Amino acid sequence: QVQLVESGGGLVQAGGSLRLSCAASGRTFSSYVMGWFRQAPGKEREYVATITWSGDNTYYADSVKGRFTISRDNAKNTVYLQIYSLKPEDTAVYYCAAGEYGSTSEGSYHYWGQGTQVTVSS
Repeated sequence: QVQLVESGGGLVQAGGSLRLSCAASGRTFSSYVMGWFRQAPGKEREYVATITWSGDNTYYADSVKGRFTISRDNAKNTVYLQIYSLKPEDTAVYYCAAGEYGSTSEGSYHYWGQGTQVTVSS
């Protein structure tokens, strides 16, 4: 079992930045691919980014490329999502997830956090 707890969300103005964190506990964190997803009001949850177990490879949804950066610190059992140049359309609940393989599909991830709310005002 892996427990995931997100933090760092909040209310920010458009153009601002945020860093979301996801702290993991339980089984070996460094063996998991980590992903971030988000769910905007009235919409389905969507893929945001993935980072491999070593941190050597990262992948992003086209909608966030250039503004979002995923990273991890295996010594701290934490994965991060740095968000720059926030837009109102980034408003969503952001979830981190862990899986053995990971992909853009939710089904690839076995463990999920409870989410953290990001609200961007215009």
